[in-house]
Amino acid sequence: MGTRNINKSRKDAYNNDVEEITVSDTGANSLYITYLYNALSGILARIGGSEELILGERSAVRIRAEDTDGELGDAVRETLTEILGIGYKYRYLLGKLNVALSSHDKNLLCAALIAADYEGDKGYILRKVGEGPEYNIDGLYAFRLGPLKEKWQHIAEYVPAGFSEGDLKQFCDFLVGESKNKIYLQGKTVFGENFKPLKRSCLFGREDTETEIMLSDAGFVYCLGDVGDEVSDFLQKFYAERAIFS
Repeated sequence: MGTRNINKSRKDAYNNDVEEITVSDTGANSLYITYLYNALSGILARIGGSEELILGERSAVRIRAEDTDGELGDAVRETLTEILGIGYKYRYLLGKLNVALSSHDKNLLCAALIAADYEGDKGYILRKVGEGPEYNIDGLYAFRLGPLKEKWQHIAEYVPAGFSEGDLKQFCDFLVGESKNKIYLQGKTVFGENFKPLKRSCLFGREDTETEIMLSDAGFVYCLGDVGDEVSDFLQKFYAERAIFS
């Protein structure tokens, strides 16, 4: 268990309007709760507040901030869409896809499938999440996302058992060719168009540069300096004409 307190030096620190939000999930999904805890550190550093991380049979984050004009709630809901639309969907697809790919390539396939539909999934999840002082992630998934899970099942069933490494390459080539999104790569860190570090691959279980790039639905990768051999091979394979080095 940990608590992060960030003081506010602004005048409105004395405002009595306090926003408190609690987000919980089963202890087996503490990865998602930890992701939320870390994802909110930036906004809390800016607006001031505190968050408490509780890990156990039922894991939770309790967030408290003063006079946020709804900004904190928006940030929580945005992160919930990532947890459900990326973390939960990854776990769902991983259990449904019956393909003879390496674990690395299967992860890339999951990332590509998630990226292809993420904006649509995100909009649906946001509507179902609603607004309130408390969110139970596993409850949201079990009781409010039924039609979305049916859609995910159809997607998984559409991928044949004989889906090969060559098929993965063709699918990713199509997605990359359709995208105009720009990301930036410095070392092993991926940044979005606003130069905010992207960490959503952590929802797959560990931070991974290649998975992060695929999750970003990138059409162009701007490399700021040298990249390692492994990532270079990945870029050569999937972004041969769309990786720009400076």
